[in-house]
Amino acid sequence: MGGLDKKGSTRVAVVFTCNKPRVPSWPYINFDYEGRAKEIMRKLNESLPDIEFTKYLFSSIEEVKQVDWKKKNFDGIVVYMIGGMWTGIAEAVIEMSYPTILVDDLYGGSGGFLRAFSHAKRKGYPVVGVASSNFKDIVEAISLFRVIKSLKNSVILDITDRDITKISGRIKETLGLQVVRMTSKELNSYFEKVEEEEAEKWANKWIKESLKVVEPTREEIVKSAKMYLALKRAMIDNDADAVTIDCLNLYYGGKLPAYPCLALFQLNNEGSTGVCEADLDSTITQLMMRYLTGRPGYVSDPVIDTAANQIIYAHCVATNKVYGPDGISNPYIIRSHSEDRKGASVQSLMPLGEAITTVKINVSEKALCIHQGRTVANIEEDKACRTKLAVEADVQKILENWNMKVDFGWHRVTFYGNWRKHVMNLAALLGMKIIEEDK
Repeated sequence: MGGLDKKGSTRVAVVFTCNKPRVPSWPYINFDYEGRAKEIMRKLNESLPDIEFTKYLFSSIEEVKQVDWKKKNFDGIVVYMIGGMWTGIAEAVIEMSYPTILVDDLYGGSGGFLRAFSHAKRKGYPVVGVASSNFKDIVEAISLFRVIKSLKNSVILDITDRDITKISGRIKETLGLQVVRMTSKELNSYFEKVEEEEAEKWANKWIKESLKVVEPTREEIVKSAKMYLALKRAMIDNDADAVTIDCLNLYYGGKLPAYPCLALFQLNNEGSTGVCEADLDSTITQLMMRYLTGRPGYVSDPVIDTAANQIIYAHCVATNKVYGPDGISNPYIIRSHSEDRKGASVQSLMPLGEAITTVKINVSEKALCIHQGRTVANIEEDKACRTKLAVEADVQKILENWNMKVDFGWHRVTFYGNWRKHVMNLAALLGMKIIEEDK
């Protein structure tokens, strides 16, 4: 997983469950629990050196109750069952409702693990269970706490003239992250301060690296470069980790001097997060997945074709570095924005034959949807948005499940790679309802 925590140290409690001396049970009577706990802590510290671990070794529920957990301010708890299957320690920790990783140290906690994990699932607690002989699986699960910490401490810059007080408050309450509003007038003041010479350099770079320029004039591309530099400066001034902009309403209303499509393209390519249409749910989805994978997302308006068994992800903003800022680049073409045939946008010809994971969060409903597929074509079609990535998937099931339990809107966010397990575990730790659209 590629997203590193850049928001301060992630603090995790590791609670080892054990039996009291002379109690006959798995793994066996008078097992060296302290030695086993020390061995596991050594491996955890080696594997996750950026996480601050605090170790506890408990043989009773009373010991759990003696800790002032709120004062400790942990980002998550690992309950590592090396013994003490029937002590109820795991259940006592789980019922505190902290994001919790429940681990079975095989043949040490197995029966108690199964009981505690099923209890957590029935009650809807934010718990992920790991029962694996591969230590990497345990490390990957614990790594999710870094994503949660990074997300919680993030700032999204939302450029819109609408009142976002209600939704920004809900986001803060649900996920902890902050949304800062900037008006179109404020953004335009940044735009006006951009030096023409600096914008010319970015326009030259985009034109040189593209396969070709079709509709836009050089003047439009330079204005797009000025928009990129304005957005980047605004993000720096607001300590923002992501930006989203109400581009269609503002541009159609004559409040923006240029479309931000190429600006967002560049931000996503360089490891930041830029999303169009002031879609906060998609922005949060893309930011969360950036912390998880180190890769940018592709927000799109999906089109379903049941005859071809394809879902086509269409949009005028797209990355051409789907594997992250240090990954290979795919070809792109500079086009006009599709609906009104104005400004400058991008048609990205993305890699084919690759597994993708498509996700979307609905913050208000505390829900996440997910489906997967394999990229098969870059569609050439003059209708609709410029980039059209076709993916082979079980589209009949996706169609039947589309927004049936929760309304996620039209947008979905696509990431290269198979991330289903990681995303579903992350959603579970965040206490989100999980909807698999292709199941």
